[in-house]
Amino acid sequence: MAIAEWCIFGAVLLYLLTIAPVKAFSFRGFRRFDNSRPRDPAFYDDPLRARALGAHINGIETFPFFAAAVLLAEFRAAPQNLVDELAALFLIVRIAYVFTYLGNRPTLRSILWNIGFAINVAIFFLPALRFYLPG
Repeated sequence: MAIAEWCIFGAVLLYLLTIAPVKAFSFRGFRRFDNSRPRDPAFYDDPLRARALGAHINGIETFPFFAAAVLLAEFRAAPQNLVDELAALFLIVRIAYVFTYLGNRPTLRSILWNIGFAINVAIFFLPALRFYLPG
């Protein structure tokens, strides 16, 4: 498997690991996660939990475009080394995005989101540009 394909799996793990610790660990003074009511809005009253949920949902929203872009680039014979590098860069940017989301840094978070989107667009259009790229 190519690095880019592992990055697809890494993107899935990232959005799962964004919310799992918040549900698993109980904070003093806040209610515990009730698996019989997984969408209980009161559980997310804590600002950190709310931001973790936001980062989790955003991860779910960005995943389809990332996965489709990587697979399209591979199926259409874009330079694999470039697909791998951009996919790894996307994952690094997404990790930083999650930390800025959890750390309540909205401006930096928006900048990182836009960088991640630009990387996705670049991956998506690699097949169209493959004749102009080295390798």
